[in-house]
Amino acid sequence: MEVRLLKSASVLIAARGVKLLCDPWLVDGEYFGSWAHYPPYDFDVADFADLDFIYISHIHPDHFSRKTLSLLPRHVPVLIHAYATPFLRTNIESLGFRVHELPHRRRTHLKNGVHINILAADNCDPALCGRFFGCAQVEKTFGSTQIDSLAVIDDGRYVVLNVNDCPFELARASLALVGEQYAAIDLLLTGYAGAGPWPQCFPQLPRDERDRAAAAKKRQFLEQAEAFVNTTKPKHYLPFAGTYTLAGKLARLNAHRGVPELDEARDFFRRAGSPIDPGRSRCVALAAGARLDLAGGDCGEQYVPVDRAAKARYIDEVLAARPLDYEACRPPDMAELKALAPQAYQRLERRRRQLGFHSPTKVYISLGDALAARLSLAGEGIDFVAEESAEEEERFVLFRADPRLLLWLLKGPRFAHWNNAEIGSHLELERRPNTFERGLYHLMCWFHE
Repeated sequence: MEVRLLKSASVLIAARGVKLLCDPWLVDGEYFGSWAHYPPYDFDVADFADLDFIYISHIHPDHFSRKTLSLLPRHVPVLIHAYATPFLRTNIESLGFRVHELPHRRRTHLKNGVHINILAADNCDPALCGRFFGCAQVEKTFGSTQIDSLAVIDDGRYVVLNVNDCPFELARASLALVGEQYAAIDLLLTGYAGAGPWPQCFPQLPRDERDRAAAAKKRQFLEQAEAFVNTTKPKHYLPFAGTYTLAGKLARLNAHRGVPELDEARDFFRRAGSPIDPGRSRCVALAAGARLDLAGGDCGEQYVPVDRAAKARYIDEVLAARPLDYEACRPPDMAELKALAPQAYQRLERRRRQLGFHSPTKVYISLGDALAARLSLAGEGIDFVAEESAEEEERFVLFRADPRLLLWLLKGPRFAHWNNAEIGSHLELERRPNTFERGLYHLMCWFHE
């Protein structure tokens, strides 16, 4: 069995004449144009003419990349977890692919003795998932959420466990099931970096506080990867996924994301005092395009750390000049935004009541021209006030977005999704107190008409 790292969470697994492509994000511009690759990836559709299967772990655009899938051959079957709702399936089918939904923890034969076993990250326990993603009691009657899945691929001899960017605590139960089903893991594919708006999208943070937050974020995700290694005890582990570089007007935020380079991750795992036993689990750092042969453990080529100066030049000279997707649109009229906001609030309020969520925090959505929509998360409605009114609140969160993107967000997920706007670093945030109120951000996903 051979595993080739392409980009981020995109890997190509070849075994017994079967080629499985996992989470293909291979062209720049996901998250409304803000996510790009460095070093740049030279995509050639001919490289994927003989694919047998595609596995997509979840809905996020660096895993389910419309821009990449639109370039791949439509006859290749796509494998996903059998989520409780058809959202991921229908989105993939809309591109012309045939989708196979595989049941939780069922080892499924693909071809030539190669199998895949897809497990919900939450072990089909949405009550557990709710502690991570803001769901409430009502979710207990639903099946697995769209958030994530992990997969085990084996050819009868070698076993690869791909946890992409699953949260470790969320995946504990599923990892235990993997341990019961497979005697040993030959290769663990584990994320080591986290996306999201913190801390780069909080311009009010003092520089020293922002730097401490970025360093803490790096360590948090490195320690999470370490926990995956210590739990699964693989023969080899490959740090991957979550690697992105911001483009367009957001390129200025790159230095503050709290995302480690691969050589930083490798050095962290190999540091003196690391709980990982290097005699048992070997860290494999692969450059884009490099391969690991599990038969001999041969990587073929030595990983060379990123030239940070060259990367900075590429960001300044190439990526920063790129337009974001919504920048080609006309700016909306204020009247248009003010008309959509009350409709969006009605949907948010219905969801808030369904979940039984209540918070004294006021949410401010900047509409431009110093005006904001103020939302109550306690059933007290929506009004329009001066944006500076937020400073009079004991508790508030203020969202600012390019008005063109805000229009998309208010029109709903067929145009743009609040969670993707956050992950893509498109939202500028300010809050008091500076604490993360999970349910609030979960509810914002319903603030659309």
